[in-house]
Amino acid sequence: MIRIAVDAMGGDRAPDEIIKGAVRCADKYEIILVGPSYLREKLPANVTLVEASQWIEMDEQPAAALRSKKDSTVLVGMKLVREGRADAFVSAGNSGAVMGASLLRLGRIRGISRPAIAIPMPTVQKTPCLILDAGANVDSSAENLLQFALMGSNYYQAVFGEPSPKVGLLNIGEEETKGNQAALAAHKLLAESGLNFIGNIEGGELTSGNAHVVVCDGFVGNVILKFAEGLAASIFTILKEEVKDRWLSQLGMGLARSSLKALARRFDYAEYGGAPLLGVDGVVMISHGKSDARAIVNAVGSAAACVEKQVVQKLKEGK
Repeated sequence: MIRIAVDAMGGDRAPDEIIKGAVRCADKYEIILVGPSYLREKLPANVTLVEASQWIEMDEQPAAALRSKKDSTVLVGMKLVREGRADAFVSAGNSGAVMGASLLRLGRIRGISRPAIAIPMPTVQKTPCLILDAGANVDSSAENLLQFALMGSNYYQAVFGEPSPKVGLLNIGEEETKGNQAALAAHKLLAESGLNFIGNIEGGELTSGNAHVVVCDGFVGNVILKFAEGLAASIFTILKEEVKDRWLSQLGMGLARSSLKALARRFDYAEYGGAPLLGVDGVVMISHGKSDARAIVNAVGSAAACVEKQVVQKLKEGK
């Protein structure tokens, strides 16, 4: 049975929602919750608790917190993975601390200079667009972007079954002469990489499904992620307001309710559960800070899929 360690104290809704989600997975996976001893009384017999007396809050500075909190849940959880006592680690906590703990305890895959957070974004196609980096690195060189593309392509092959993922470079225009110096250099490297590189991708194309993997620096990727979340929420709010006083529109909304619910699910972060941190020597899944029990269930499932499909090994072989 696959063993998944879960940070019980990570996220805005910890520990209650984290525990609920983890417990729901306990019949399918071996769940190891990492947290303080008082949580033991909340757990059923089929969930193990590994004690960690400290945890890192969402607003703490990651590097300083990791230095001062040696017994934090993220460091203890990563140690479990490093020692082979867990196959993967899931956390909805401070993403900077999760990344820092990953580097400290697991290290990078040989040949990878920087890890990247890979976010699956819904598209008009049946398969998502994988965007990386989504926040692990504020600045990225052309070489970093090439590595992101290699990791993203290998991950997409392993998890989504696409034999030759189409890779795009996020840019301000489709022409290969567009962009800053890093983008220009990255375009050249990607064109010579042997990947299925389709050129520059503008922001408006991200949801078209034309590219399976899109690379950018973490500053831009994180802005895209947060904008997409906010836009999706705003659209549904505006839609509700527009039809509130129009009975014919309310009738139409009633008839389309199931379709609207399906659409909302496609843009709900909880459906994906988490984003893999690619480039570290172990399976690490970073969940949204607002994750509820459903999001944790899906994050655990995503982590287990990475273990089953041997994503880390394939990244090592295909980087």
